[in-house]
Amino acid sequence: MNRLLLKIATILCVFCWMAAPGVLAADAPPGTPVVEKLGDHLNVVSVAPFTLLLLCIALFPLLNPHWWEHNRNKGIIVAVLGIPVLAYLSLFGHHGLEAMEHAGKEYVSFLLLLGSLFVISGGIFVRGALRGSPMVNTLFLGLGACIASFIGTTGASMLLIRPLLRANGHRAKVAHIVVFFIFVVSNCGGLLTPLGDPPLFLGFLKGVPFEWTFQLYPQWAFVNGILLAVFFIWDWIAVHREASTPEEEAVLEEPLSTEPFGIEGRHNFVGLAAIVAIIYSCGQGYGNDFFQKFLPGHDETWPFGVQESLMALTALLCFLFTSRATREKNRFGFGPIIEVAVLFAGIFITMIPALAILNVNGKRLGVDEPAEFFWAAGILSSFLDNAPTYLTFAVTACGMHGVNAEEGRYLHHFLNLPEAAATARILAAISCGAVFMGANTYIGNGPNFMVKAIAEENNVKMPGFFGYMAYSGCILIPIFIGVTFLFFR
Repeated sequence: MNRLLLKIATILCVFCWMAAPGVLAADAPPGTPVVEKLGDHLNVVSVAPFTLLLLCIALFPLLNPHWWEHNRNKGIIVAVLGIPVLAYLSLFGHHGLEAMEHAGKEYVSFLLLLGSLFVISGGIFVRGALRGSPMVNTLFLGLGACIASFIGTTGASMLLIRPLLRANGHRAKVAHIVVFFIFVVSNCGGLLTPLGDPPLFLGFLKGVPFEWTFQLYPQWAFVNGILLAVFFIWDWIAVHREASTPEEEAVLEEPLSTEPFGIEGRHNFVGLAAIVAIIYSCGQGYGNDFFQKFLPGHDETWPFGVQESLMALTALLCFLFTSRATREKNRFGFGPIIEVAVLFAGIFITMIPALAILNVNGKRLGVDEPAEFFWAAGILSSFLDNAPTYLTFAVTACGMHGVNAEEGRYLHHFLNLPEAAATARILAAISCGAVFMGANTYIGNGPNFMVKAIAEENNVKMPGFFGYMAYSGCILIPIFIGVTFLFFR
């Protein structure tokens, strides 16, 4: 364990050292051909804008919350930090342009996925006698954990967060409910299928069988089971602290409405199913004779623009066929998705140098055991986009076992090596780290910020960047240590 902790503590230091000019060249034997990548050329200083953006996201809500609440001002910060990065990357010719193009396409796909699910779920209104008791709240989170793997953490989050907030609208302190919701529904629940979280979907595209992630159910059950148990105890204590007498406690748990249970905007469930079908079909690609007649050569994934256009069209149709009254009952507004769009535009731009340097130097981080892969992938996924971080460590693991990562479905070969049991444990560790530890910060996974924004739009005072990390540090890290000892040692 001491060796593991030492490696985890030095990963970022090694990462920065390797980015310094001349380090890679000095290590290469004379006459060895070098395949240049963008990360070979970048200086560690290029990571500074990304670090500054994280500091702005963390500190501005504390130092000047009124100024920061306007999306226009967030856009100013993003422009000030992002434009110099784009200018710097353009100096590296096709390497820089390819990186910017790749990041731009990922951002468009990311935003259209989140945006379509946000719009579609915003048209589903659950009415009836909802009451925010500890048991009902725990059942809400448990339901979210179960469906997140099948409609995605974003879909489950957008579907359930508004009914949960309404059920607890009569309570004074509900921030902890939203924090645990982010832990369970927006992150840890999405481990069981490639539809659950973007890293697993990328693994699916690179050859991981669709059903392979079902074998991660012990890790899924362990983490989510503990989180639900801790949440129930926490919420039970919170109710008893808020109510000084049994009568007041009964009032807190009374339903806010006496109208019968019902769902308005049920056609939007068809829209959610359509988004799931589009994502799954994109992963299956054009590997059949029908598609090959019209789009030869696309035998792995759909070309950029097909999935995105279909998602946008689905969201538009659902929006047009949903009544304004239903959206108003949901307090639906575009503020949360605009905030996500602005902030993640800056994140996607400024993290290009960090990911490029990591991609080049991943093999040099000293990570070789499943537990180390779990923590290395998890820590970096907490602050960088967890999808490319997953692929970086997957490529690193493939290189360690002699698998050519330039092949389209290299993870299929990785899982079918003679030492298949060992490679499966490594990929399981990478998958769990990328999915679980996206819950460590607000920026670790896209739905986190959206849930926070929706909660604040409903007058819930959420903890700031560091306040949220205090929750995750006290609650999640001990659970992840347990995962390490039980599954990856």
